[in-house]
Amino acid sequence: MPTSEFLHEATGRGFVFQTTDEAALDAAFKAGPVAGYIGFDCTADSLHVGSLVQIMLLRLMQRHGHRPITLMGGGTTRIGDPSLREEARQLLSDAQIAQNMAGIQRCFAPFIRFGEGPNDAVMPNNAEWLDKLGYIELLREVGIHFSVNRMLGFDSVKTRLDREQGLTFLEFNYSILQSYDFRELNRRYGVVLQMGGSDQWGNIVSGVDLVRRTDAKQVFGLTTPLITTASGGKMGKTAKGAVWLTADRLSPYDYWQFWRNTEDADVGRFLRMFTDMPLAEIAKLEALGGAEINEAKKILATAATALAHGQDAADTAAETARRAFEEGAAAEDLPSITVPGADLAAGIAAIKLFVDSGLATSNGEARRLIRGGGARLNDAVITDEALVITTADLLEGIAKLSAGRKQHRLVRVI
Repeated sequence: MPTSEFLHEATGRGFVFQTTDEAALDAAFKAGPVAGYIGFDCTADSLHVGSLVQIMLLRLMQRHGHRPITLMGGGTTRIGDPSLREEARQLLSDAQIAQNMAGIQRCFAPFIRFGEGPNDAVMPNNAEWLDKLGYIELLREVGIHFSVNRMLGFDSVKTRLDREQGLTFLEFNYSILQSYDFRELNRRYGVVLQMGGSDQWGNIVSGVDLVRRTDAKQVFGLTTPLITTASGGKMGKTAKGAVWLTADRLSPYDYWQFWRNTEDADVGRFLRMFTDMPLAEIAKLEALGGAEINEAKKILATAATALAHGQDAADTAAETARRAFEEGAAAEDLPSITVPGADLAAGIAAIKLFVDSGLATSNGEARRLIRGGGARLNDAVITDEALVITTADLLEGIAKLSAGRKQHRLVRVI
Protein backbone atom coordinates (compact mmCIF):
# COMPACT_ATOMS: atom_id res chain seq x y z
CA MET A 1 0.00 0.00 0.00
CA PRO A 2 1.45 3.41 -0.94
CA THR A 3 2.41 5.72 1.93
CA SER A 4 2.13 9.15 0.29
CA GLU A 5 -1.11 10.82 1.33
CA PHE A 6 -2.51 11.23 -2.18
CA LEU A 7 -1.63 7.81 -3.56
CA HIS A 8 -2.71 6.11 -0.34
CA GLU A 9 -6.17 7.70 -0.46
CA ALA A 10 -6.48 7.27 -4.24
CA THR A 11 -5.82 3.55 -3.80
CA GLY A 12 -8.22 3.31 -0.87
CA ARG A 13 -10.97 4.97 -2.87
CA GLY A 14 -10.49 2.57 -5.80
CA PHE A 15 -8.98 4.97 -8.32
CA VAL A 16 -5.76 3.08 -9.05
CA PHE A 17 -5.68 0.27 -11.59
CA GLN A 18 -2.11 0.38 -12.94
CA THR A 19 0.99 2.50 -12.43
CA THR A 20 4.28 2.48 -14.30
CA ASP A 21 6.50 2.52 -11.18
CA GLU A 22 4.44 2.68 -8.00
CA ALA A 23 7.37 2.93 -5.59
CA ALA A 24 9.04 5.81 -7.46
CA LEU A 25 5.69 7.56 -7.98
CA ASP A 26 4.90 7.21 -4.29
CA ALA A 27 8.29 8.74 -3.46
CA ALA A 28 7.63 11.64 -5.84
CA PHE A 29 4.35 12.44 -4.10
CA LYS A 30 6.08 12.38 -0.72
CA ALA A 31 8.91 14.63 -1.95
CA GLY A 32 6.70 17.61 -2.80
CA PRO A 33 3.91 18.92 -5.03
CA VAL A 34 3.37 16.92 -8.22
CA ALA A 35 1.80 18.18 -11.43
CA GLY A 36 -0.36 15.58 -13.15
CA TYR A 37 -2.65 15.77 -16.16
CA ILE A 38 -5.57 14.10 -17.85
CA GLY A 39 -6.62 14.89 -21.42
CA PHE A 40 -10.20 15.46 -22.51
CA ASP A 41 -11.13 15.49 -26.18
CA CYS A 42 -13.91 17.81 -27.30
CA THR A 43 -16.36 15.32 -28.81
CA ALA A 44 -19.49 16.85 -27.21
CA ASP A 45 -20.45 20.15 -25.59
CA SER A 46 -20.51 18.59 -22.10
CA LEU A 47 -18.86 15.77 -20.21
CA HIS A 48 -20.91 12.98 -18.63
CA VAL A 49 -20.41 10.84 -15.56
CA GLY A 50 -18.20 8.51 -17.60
CA SER A 51 -15.54 11.24 -17.19
CA LEU A 52 -16.27 11.78 -13.52
CA VAL A 53 -13.69 9.24 -12.31
CA GLN A 54 -10.99 11.31 -13.99
CA ILE A 55 -12.36 14.61 -12.68
CA MET A 56 -12.59 13.28 -9.13
CA LEU A 57 -9.01 12.00 -9.35
CA LEU A 58 -7.81 15.47 -10.36
CA ARG A 59 -9.89 16.90 -7.52
CA LEU A 60 -8.27 14.51 -5.04
CA MET A 61 -4.82 15.55 -6.28
CA GLN A 62 -5.63 19.18 -5.60
CA ARG A 63 -7.07 18.41 -2.17
CA HIS A 64 -3.68 16.92 -1.25
CA GLY A 65 -1.76 19.99 -2.41
CA HIS A 66 -0.78 18.83 -5.89
CA ARG A 67 -1.43 20.57 -9.22
CA PRO A 68 -4.03 19.19 -11.65
CA ILE A 69 -3.76 19.94 -15.36
CA THR A 70 -6.95 19.54 -17.42
CA LEU A 71 -5.71 19.30 -20.99
CA MET A 72 -8.22 20.25 -23.68
CA GLY A 73 -7.78 18.17 -26.82
CA GLY A 74 -8.41 20.88 -29.39
CA GLY A 75 -5.79 19.26 -31.60
CA THR A 76 -6.29 15.55 -30.91
CA THR A 77 -10.07 15.84 -31.34
CA ARG A 78 -9.36 16.50 -35.01
CA ILE A 79 -8.09 12.90 -35.25
CA GLY A 80 -10.24 10.99 -32.77
CA ASP A 81 -9.11 8.53 -30.11
CA PRO A 82 -9.72 4.95 -31.32
CA SER A 83 -9.67 3.51 -27.76
CA LEU A 84 -12.77 1.42 -26.95
CA ARG A 85 -14.23 2.39 -30.33
CA GLU A 86 -15.65 -0.14 -32.77
CA GLU A 87 -15.51 2.38 -35.60
CA ALA A 88 -13.90 5.71 -36.39
CA ARG A 89 -15.28 8.80 -34.71
CA GLN A 90 -17.04 11.32 -36.89
CA LEU A 91 -14.60 14.09 -37.76
CA LEU A 92 -15.68 17.47 -36.38
CA SER A 93 -15.12 20.88 -37.87
CA ASP A 94 -12.91 23.40 -36.10
CA ALA A 95 -16.03 25.43 -35.25
CA GLN A 96 -17.70 22.37 -33.66
CA ILE A 97 -14.57 21.59 -31.66
CA ALA A 98 -14.38 25.17 -30.37
CA GLN A 99 -18.05 25.11 -29.39
CA ASN A 100 -17.66 21.77 -27.61
CA MET A 101 -14.55 22.97 -25.79
CA ALA A 102 -16.38 25.99 -24.41
CA GLY A 103 -19.12 23.70 -23.09
CA ILE A 104 -16.71 21.19 -21.56
CA GLN A 105 -14.78 23.86 -19.73
CA ARG A 106 -17.88 24.58 -17.63
CA CYS A 107 -17.86 21.02 -16.30
CA PHE A 108 -14.65 21.41 -14.33
CA ALA A 109 -15.42 24.58 -12.35
CA PRO A 110 -17.56 22.91 -9.65
CA PHE A 111 -14.90 20.29 -8.96
CA ILE A 112 -11.49 21.91 -9.47
CA ARG A 113 -10.07 25.31 -8.51
CA PHE A 114 -8.38 27.23 -11.32
CA GLY A 115 -6.10 30.21 -10.81
CA GLU A 116 -2.51 31.37 -10.41
CA GLY A 117 -1.66 29.65 -7.12
CA PRO A 118 0.98 26.91 -6.85
CA ASN A 119 -1.58 24.09 -6.89
CA ASP A 120 -4.30 25.86 -8.85
CA ALA A 121 -5.34 24.02 -11.98
CA VAL A 122 -4.60 25.20 -15.50
CA MET A 123 -6.36 24.27 -18.72
CA PRO A 124 -4.05 24.29 -21.76
CA ASN A 125 -5.21 23.33 -25.25
CA ASN A 126 -2.98 20.91 -27.17
CA ALA A 127 -3.85 22.71 -30.40
CA GLU A 128 -1.35 25.33 -29.18
CA TRP A 129 1.52 23.02 -30.11
CA LEU A 130 0.03 20.28 -32.28
CA ASP A 131 -1.28 22.72 -34.89
CA LYS A 132 2.26 24.03 -35.37
CA LEU A 133 3.90 20.67 -35.94
CA GLY A 134 5.57 19.93 -39.27
CA TYR A 135 4.95 16.40 -40.44
CA ILE A 136 8.53 15.57 -41.45
CA GLU A 137 9.79 17.15 -38.22
CA LEU A 138 7.42 14.99 -36.17
CA LEU A 139 8.43 11.82 -38.00
CA ARG A 140 12.17 12.46 -37.53
CA GLU A 141 12.09 13.71 -33.96
CA VAL A 142 9.31 11.64 -32.44
CA GLY A 143 8.26 8.88 -34.85
CA ILE A 144 11.68 7.28 -34.69
CA HIS A 145 11.03 6.35 -31.06
CA PHE A 146 7.83 4.41 -31.76
CA SER A 147 7.75 0.72 -32.64
CA VAL A 148 4.92 -0.25 -34.96
CA ASN A 149 5.17 -3.82 -33.64
CA ARG A 150 4.51 -2.54 -30.13
CA MET A 151 1.70 -0.24 -31.21
CA LEU A 152 -0.03 -3.15 -32.95
CA GLY A 153 -0.19 -4.82 -29.53
CA PHE A 154 -2.27 -2.04 -27.97
CA ASP A 155 -5.77 -3.21 -27.11
CA SER A 156 -7.27 -0.17 -28.86
CA VAL A 157 -5.49 -1.18 -32.08
CA LYS A 158 -5.99 -4.94 -31.88
CA THR A 159 -9.72 -4.59 -31.29
CA ARG A 160 -10.18 -2.53 -34.43
CA LEU A 161 -7.93 -4.70 -36.58
CA ASP A 162 -10.12 -7.69 -35.73
CA ARG A 163 -13.28 -5.93 -36.95
CA GLU A 164 -14.69 -5.14 -40.34
CA GLN A 165 -14.27 -1.42 -39.63
CA GLY A 166 -10.48 -1.13 -39.77
CA LEU A 167 -8.20 1.41 -38.12
CA THR A 168 -7.36 4.40 -40.29
CA PHE A 169 -3.83 5.75 -40.50
CA LEU A 170 -5.20 9.00 -39.12
CA GLU A 171 -6.31 7.26 -35.91
CA PHE A 172 -3.09 5.23 -35.74
CA ASN A 173 -1.25 8.52 -35.16
CA TYR A 174 -3.27 9.34 -32.05
CA SER A 175 -0.91 7.57 -29.67
CA ILE A 176 2.07 9.51 -31.04
CA LEU A 177 0.34 12.84 -30.53
CA GLN A 178 -0.79 11.92 -27.01
CA SER A 179 2.80 11.04 -26.16
CA TYR A 180 3.93 14.35 -27.63
CA ASP A 181 1.42 16.09 -25.35
CA PHE A 182 3.01 14.48 -22.28
CA ARG A 183 6.48 15.67 -23.26
CA GLU A 184 5.22 19.17 -24.04
CA LEU A 185 3.38 19.45 -20.72
CA ASN A 186 6.48 18.23 -18.91
CA ARG A 187 8.54 20.94 -20.57
CA ARG A 188 5.97 23.72 -20.08
CA TYR A 189 4.45 22.91 -16.69
CA GLY A 190 6.74 20.32 -15.12
CA VAL A 191 4.08 17.62 -15.44
CA VAL A 192 5.47 14.25 -14.32
CA LEU A 193 2.27 12.18 -14.23
CA GLN A 194 -0.27 11.32 -16.90
CA MET A 195 -3.51 9.71 -15.76
CA GLY A 196 -6.40 8.20 -17.68
CA GLY A 197 -8.75 5.26 -18.01
CA SER A 198 -7.42 1.73 -18.31
CA ASP A 199 -7.99 1.87 -22.08
CA GLN A 200 -5.27 4.56 -22.23
CA TRP A 201 -2.51 2.38 -20.78
CA GLY A 202 -0.68 1.84 -24.05
CA ASN A 203 -0.75 5.52 -24.97
CA ILE A 204 0.38 6.57 -21.47
CA VAL A 205 3.30 4.12 -21.42
CA SER A 206 4.34 5.41 -24.85
CA GLY A 207 4.42 8.95 -23.48
CA VAL A 208 6.48 7.88 -20.46
CA ASP A 209 8.91 6.18 -22.84
CA LEU A 210 9.13 9.19 -25.17
CA VAL A 211 10.03 11.58 -22.34
CA ARG A 212 12.67 9.16 -21.11
CA ARG A 213 14.19 8.67 -24.55
CA THR A 214 14.25 12.30 -25.70
CA ASP A 215 14.63 14.27 -22.45
CA ALA A 216 16.20 11.68 -20.12
CA LYS A 217 13.57 12.34 -17.44
CA GLN A 218 11.58 9.95 -15.31
CA VAL A 219 7.84 10.50 -15.55
CA PHE A 220 4.95 8.27 -14.58
CA GLY A 221 1.62 6.86 -15.70
CA LEU A 222 -1.47 5.89 -13.72
CA THR A 223 -4.71 4.40 -14.97
CA THR A 224 -8.11 4.07 -13.35
CA PRO A 225 -10.30 0.97 -13.66
CA LEU A 226 -13.15 0.76 -16.13
CA ILE A 227 -16.25 1.44 -14.04
CA THR A 228 -19.21 -0.84 -14.54
CA THR A 229 -22.23 -1.37 -12.33
CA ALA A 230 -22.62 -4.43 -10.13
CA SER A 231 -24.93 -5.95 -12.75
CA GLY A 232 -22.32 -5.43 -15.48
CA GLY A 233 -23.78 -2.34 -17.14
CA LYS A 234 -21.70 0.58 -18.33
CA MET A 235 -21.39 3.37 -15.80
CA GLY A 236 -23.31 6.52 -16.73
CA LYS A 237 -25.62 4.99 -19.30
CA THR A 238 -29.37 4.94 -18.74
CA ALA A 239 -32.36 4.10 -20.88
CA LYS A 240 -32.67 7.80 -21.66
CA GLY A 241 -29.01 8.23 -22.62
CA ALA A 242 -25.88 9.72 -21.08
CA VAL A 243 -25.87 11.32 -17.62
CA TRP A 244 -24.46 14.76 -18.41
CA LEU A 245 -22.68 17.00 -15.91
CA THR A 246 -24.17 20.34 -16.97
CA ALA A 247 -27.63 21.45 -15.92
CA ASP A 248 -28.67 22.51 -19.43
CA ARG A 249 -28.10 18.92 -20.58
CA LEU A 250 -29.55 17.17 -17.52
CA SER A 251 -31.46 18.78 -14.66
CA PRO A 252 -30.03 18.55 -11.13
CA TYR A 253 -33.15 16.59 -10.19
CA ASP A 254 -32.52 13.93 -12.85
CA TYR A 255 -28.83 13.89 -11.88
CA TRP A 256 -29.84 13.26 -8.26
CA GLN A 257 -32.18 10.50 -9.40
CA PHE A 258 -29.39 8.77 -11.32
CA TRP A 259 -27.35 8.40 -8.13
CA ARG A 260 -30.42 7.53 -6.06
CA ASN A 261 -31.04 4.59 -8.38
CA THR A 262 -27.59 3.10 -7.70
CA GLU A 263 -27.61 -0.67 -7.24
CA ASP A 264 -27.24 -1.79 -3.62
CA ALA A 265 -23.87 -3.44 -4.25
CA ASP A 266 -22.43 -0.25 -5.75
CA VAL A 267 -23.26 2.22 -2.97
CA GLY A 268 -19.99 1.96 -1.05
CA ARG A 269 -17.82 2.00 -4.16
CA PHE A 270 -19.61 5.02 -5.61
CA LEU A 271 -19.47 6.89 -2.31
CA ARG A 272 -15.71 6.38 -2.27
CA MET A 273 -15.15 7.49 -5.84
CA PHE A 274 -17.75 10.19 -6.40
CA THR A 275 -17.94 12.02 -3.07
CA ASP A 276 -15.47 13.56 -0.61
CA MET A 277 -16.94 11.69 2.35
CA PRO A 278 -14.36 10.19 4.77
CA LEU A 279 -13.66 6.52 4.16
CA ALA A 280 -14.57 5.55 7.73
CA GLU A 281 -18.02 7.12 7.36
CA ILE A 282 -18.51 5.39 4.01
CA ALA A 283 -17.68 2.03 5.59
CA LYS A 284 -20.56 2.49 8.05
CA LEU A 285 -23.01 3.38 5.28
CA GLU A 286 -21.83 0.49 3.13
CA ALA A 287 -22.60 -1.94 5.96
CA LEU A 288 -26.28 -0.98 6.04
CA GLY A 289 -28.69 -3.60 4.86
CA GLY A 290 -32.32 -3.98 3.90
CA ALA A 291 -34.34 -0.80 3.56
CA GLU A 292 -31.60 1.18 5.33
CA ILE A 293 -29.42 1.02 2.23
CA ASN A 294 -31.88 3.40 0.58
CA GLU A 295 -30.84 6.09 3.08
CA ALA A 296 -27.23 5.57 2.00
CA LYS A 297 -28.32 5.98 -1.61
CA LYS A 298 -29.96 9.30 -0.77
CA ILE A 299 -26.78 10.46 0.94
CA LEU A 300 -24.80 9.45 -2.16
CA ALA A 301 -27.24 11.24 -4.46
CA THR A 302 -27.19 14.46 -2.44
CA ALA A 303 -23.41 14.50 -1.99
CA ALA A 304 -22.71 13.80 -5.68
CA THR A 305 -25.27 16.36 -6.85
CA ALA A 306 -23.86 18.98 -4.47
CA LEU A 307 -20.44 18.60 -6.09
CA ALA A 308 -21.76 19.04 -9.61
CA HIS A 309 -24.56 21.57 -9.08
CA GLY A 310 -24.12 23.08 -5.62
CA GLN A 311 -25.60 22.27 -2.23
CA ASP A 312 -28.81 24.27 -2.78
CA ALA A 313 -29.64 22.37 -5.98
CA ALA A 314 -28.86 19.07 -4.27
CA ASP A 315 -31.07 19.85 -1.29
CA THR A 316 -33.88 20.98 -3.58
CA ALA A 317 -33.63 17.78 -5.61
CA ALA A 318 -33.68 15.66 -2.46
CA GLU A 319 -36.72 17.48 -1.10
CA THR A 320 -38.49 17.28 -4.45
CA ALA A 321 -37.89 13.54 -4.51
CA ARG A 322 -39.11 13.15 -0.96
CA ARG A 323 -42.35 14.95 -1.74
CA ALA A 324 -42.86 13.13 -5.01
CA PHE A 325 -42.13 9.64 -3.73
CA GLU A 326 -43.03 9.77 -0.06
CA GLU A 327 -45.97 12.18 -0.17
CA GLY A 328 -47.13 11.64 -3.74
CA ALA A 329 -47.13 15.40 -4.30
CA ALA A 330 -46.72 17.11 -7.65
CA ALA A 331 -43.68 19.05 -6.45
CA GLU A 332 -43.04 22.28 -8.31
CA ASP A 333 -39.35 21.50 -8.86
CA LEU A 334 -39.94 18.31 -10.84
CA PRO A 335 -38.76 18.44 -14.49
CA SER A 336 -41.57 19.70 -16.70
CA ILE A 337 -42.70 20.17 -20.27
CA THR A 338 -44.99 22.88 -21.61
CA VAL A 339 -47.85 22.44 -24.09
CA PRO A 340 -50.03 25.05 -25.79
CA GLY A 341 -53.31 25.60 -23.94
CA ALA A 342 -55.32 25.20 -27.13
CA ASP A 343 -53.76 21.78 -27.80
CA LEU A 344 -54.52 20.54 -24.31
CA ALA A 345 -58.07 21.87 -24.49
CA ALA A 346 -58.55 19.76 -27.63
CA GLY A 347 -56.89 16.78 -25.96
CA ILE A 348 -53.44 15.23 -26.31
CA ALA A 349 -52.83 11.49 -26.35
CA ALA A 350 -51.22 10.31 -23.12
CA ILE A 351 -48.80 8.22 -25.17
CA LYS A 352 -47.57 11.35 -26.96
CA LEU A 353 -47.03 13.22 -23.69
CA PHE A 354 -45.03 10.34 -22.24
CA VAL A 355 -42.74 10.42 -25.28
CA ASP A 356 -42.50 14.23 -25.42
CA SER A 357 -41.64 14.38 -21.73
CA GLY A 358 -38.86 11.80 -22.03
CA LEU A 359 -40.59 9.23 -19.83
CA ALA A 360 -40.71 6.91 -22.84
CA THR A 361 -38.46 6.79 -25.90
CA SER A 362 -41.18 5.72 -28.34
CA ASN A 363 -44.92 5.21 -28.68
CA GLY A 364 -44.36 1.48 -28.35
CA GLU A 365 -42.49 1.90 -25.09
CA ALA A 366 -45.24 4.18 -23.77
CA ARG A 367 -47.86 1.54 -24.62
CA ARG A 368 -45.85 -1.15 -22.87
CA LEU A 369 -45.52 1.09 -19.85
CA ILE A 370 -49.32 1.45 -19.69
CA ARG A 371 -49.91 -2.27 -20.21
CA GLY A 372 -47.49 -3.02 -17.39
CA GLY A 373 -49.28 -0.70 -14.98
CA GLY A 374 -46.29 1.63 -14.68
CA ALA A 375 -47.88 4.75 -16.22
CA ARG A 376 -49.67 7.19 -13.95
CA LEU A 377 -51.51 10.46 -14.33
CA ASN A 378 -51.68 12.50 -11.14
CA ASP A 379 -50.63 9.37 -9.21
CA ALA A 380 -53.53 7.31 -10.65
CA VAL A 381 -52.65 4.27 -12.77
CA ILE A 382 -53.41 4.68 -16.48
CA THR A 383 -55.14 1.58 -17.85
CA ASP A 384 -56.32 2.86 -21.24
CA GLU A 385 -53.70 3.08 -24.00
CA ALA A 386 -56.00 5.44 -25.90
CA LEU A 387 -56.33 7.88 -22.99
CA VAL A 388 -56.46 11.54 -24.02
CA ILE A 389 -55.31 14.13 -21.51
CA THR A 390 -57.13 17.47 -21.46
CA THR A 391 -57.30 20.61 -19.35
CA ALA A 392 -59.77 18.77 -17.15
CA ASP A 393 -56.84 16.68 -15.88
CA LEU A 394 -54.94 19.69 -14.58
CA LEU A 395 -54.62 20.14 -10.83
CA GLU A 396 -53.95 23.78 -10.04
CA GLY A 397 -52.78 24.23 -13.62
CA ILE A 398 -50.45 21.21 -13.64
CA ALA A 399 -50.71 17.53 -14.56
CA LYS A 400 -48.22 15.00 -13.20
CA LEU A 401 -47.04 12.09 -15.34
CA SER A 402 -45.14 9.19 -13.77
CA ALA A 403 -43.27 6.21 -15.18
CA GLY A 404 -42.93 3.75 -12.35
CA ARG A 405 -42.23 5.07 -8.89
CA LYS A 406 -39.13 7.12 -9.59
CA GLN A 407 -39.59 9.07 -12.82
CA HIS A 408 -41.98 12.01 -12.91
CA ARG A 409 -42.72 14.98 -15.18
CA LEU A 410 -45.06 17.92 -14.86
CA VAL A 411 -47.18 19.09 -17.78
CA ARG A 412 -47.67 22.85 -17.80
CA VAL A 413 -49.75 25.04 -20.10
CA ILE A 414 -48.29 27.97 -22.05
